[in-house]
Amino acid sequence: MLRHALERQGHAVLEARDQPEAVRLLQQAQPAIVLSDLRLPEGDGFGVLRSAKEIDSDIPVIVMTAYGSIEDAVAAMKEGALDFLAKPVDPDHLLLLVTRALEQRRIVAENLLLKEELAVRRGAPQLVGDDPSLRKVFASLQRAASTDTTVLLEGESGTGKELFARSLHALSPRSDAPFVAINCAAIPETLLETELFGHEKGAFTGAVGRKPGKFEMAHRGTLFLDEIGDLPLSLQAKILRALEEKRFERVGGTASVQVDVRLVAATNKGLRAAVAARRFREDLYFRLSVFPITVPPLRERPGDIPVLARYFVERFCRDLKKKPLVFSPDVLAQLQSYRWPGNVRELQNCIERAVILADGDAILPRHLNLSFAQPAAEEPVSPLARLDLSGSLSEVTRRVTSEVERLKIEDTLREAGNNKGRAAEMLQISYKMLLAKLKEHGIDSA
Repeated sequence: MLRHALERQGHAVLEARDQPEAVRLLQQAQPAIVLSDLRLPEGDGFGVLRSAKEIDSDIPVIVMTAYGSIEDAVAAMKEGALDFLAKPVDPDHLLLLVTRALEQRRIVAENLLLKEELAVRRGAPQLVGDDPSLRKVFASLQRAASTDTTVLLEGESGTGKELFARSLHALSPRSDAPFVAINCAAIPETLLETELFGHEKGAFTGAVGRKPGKFEMAHRGTLFLDEIGDLPLSLQAKILRALEEKRFERVGGTASVQVDVRLVAATNKGLRAAVAARRFREDLYFRLSVFPITVPPLRERPGDIPVLARYFVERFCRDLKKKPLVFSPDVLAQLQSYRWPGNVRELQNCIERAVILADGDAILPRHLNLSFAQPAAEEPVSPLARLDLSGSLSEVTRRVTSEVERLKIEDTLREAGNNKGRAAEMLQISYKMLLAKLKEHGIDSA
């Protein structure tokens, strides 16, 4: 009768005849609620309650008891039961308790994210700018938002990829569900698997209970994997399976956990070069890059620099409770002539520091502290002045071609931060060919 009443409301029900069977089901499945009689053919409801709480301390347990055993129900609640039902059970009352228990379960899951979510929202700048390249990104986000397509955000560090991911989530039908972010480069490889997939009790030393991972916490919402290029190869296959099958196993567990998650990934590295260098799985790359979006660096949209700078000034003056500040005439010129290698994040930090240092009504050049990044100009030396032009035309052509090739490779390596995989991608050659060219020209890339 109880099973039929619950199934009519769309709930899936697992039945157990006694305590041992209930414990087996609890270990194999992931029920949202446990409903147990206190009197069972083998064992009792107290044993089911304790086993449920040992496996998952947050699981709500509702106990049933005859009218004359209310004291037992009160004792069960002292041990952690959510509520009790007196028999004979009223189906309407049962459904009310189940609805309340599910809501409690949802609140517990959301609270796990609350502190992190609030910290990010308080410190995150809005998406500000009118540059055509930025409007193109906005348009791409809007097109992707209405679908469940996996999105790959590519761009340099500090361009605001996580903010674009949050915007994508807010525009999507999943906006009422959680947005869960994890930085794959910030967590040690030994801990990353448990952070992503969770663990069972006893999976390793210190695992005193079941812990949900980010995939579970993002159920029905969006999971954002930042710096996915730093994902260890050992985890890439498990993430691919979780994306394709929408299920996975917790660390130390054997039961499959089914999830409904929309994935957004971000990288500041060339994933294609990482695939060529066998540092990233090709099948995972193709699964991630269904809808790639490139976020432009700040230096490619100089018109947005004054807009962003004024936005940050207003924000930090408000946060720091300082009177409104203006820019002195030559400050904006300095801001627009600077290259901003750290992109929007660097601009934000620069303006925050300037607002703190400003003691008058205006921000002055000395408050920006950009002089360290403006080296004195040197007289450029033409590469042609260093070339040996003796010998025949074919000999000179061969030497010039070799020298230009060497200069191009060295310049690209510098631009790629000495990352050979990324340099190979920028040069549009294979990683193996780049290694051969480095050896041929005697270029030290260590």
